[in-house]
Amino acid sequence: MTTDAPPSTSLDGLHALVCGGSSGIGRAIALALAASGAAVTVLARSEDKLLALLPELDGAGAASARAVVADLDDRPGLCDQVASLLAETGPAHILINNAGGPPGGPILEATEAEFLTAFSRHVLSSHLLTRLLLPGMTAAGYGRILNIVSTSVKEPIPNLGVSNTTRGAIASWAKSVSRELPPGITINNLLPGFTDTERLGALGRGQAERRGISMDAVHEGWLAQIPEGRLGRPEELAAMAAFLASPAGAYVRGQSIAVDGGRLRGI
Repeated sequence: MTTDAPPSTSLDGLHALVCGGSSGIGRAIALALAASGAAVTVLARSEDKLLALLPELDGAGAASARAVVADLDDRPGLCDQVASLLAETGPAHILINNAGGPPGGPILEATEAEFLTAFSRHVLSSHLLTRLLLPGMTAAGYGRILNIVSTSVKEPIPNLGVSNTTRGAIASWAKSVSRELPPGITINNLLPGFTDTERLGALGRGQAERRGISMDAVHEGWLAQIPEGRLGRPEELAAMAAFLASPAGAYVRGQSIAVDGGRLRGI
């Protein structure tokens, strides 16, 4: 049965759990979801940053704002804290899987420990959280799982060997999950391009040091790859996340969507 009513972008009555919500892209997504009316719980290691964000979430329009201080590298602790949150609030309908990326560097210089840490933080924590939240989503008949990944899912980025490998694993995991989720619950990947965050700045400084060039030269090299001619803003990725989290995004499932100013060359 079809309807002529336009799909809603409102998140009223929905609860979102945003990992890595204290800064950068995660913070921008938390504010965008709040502005759409969701109840927002932000999760990160930095208690000070989380507590400072809560009044901003309230001001943006969140139905409620909560903070969970947790470390994605500590999965037993993460499980306990999220289970306690759900026992208090009821289901979380929206899950934003987002974490700081691995250090840069050539893949052949990476150690086994670096691969294991990255896989644990990004893939295993996302899998754990999905399994924890899925029963509540299923009971509610509504769920949105969004993974903040990287354009390296489509085109590996030089000198980000561990990150490239891990991001590809997340995309494959998410595609597999998309085939098993019940109707009404979707999973998608958002692929930020060169986005103006602390993470990009740190990668740029590392690149400048390895190549013996200035940060200005690194920045110019980035812009030369982007048809839009500038770095992205976290708020631009957050706007796409808010759409996909809403009822309007219901028919987008198992996709990897780049928000990159046109940098990717593939079709």
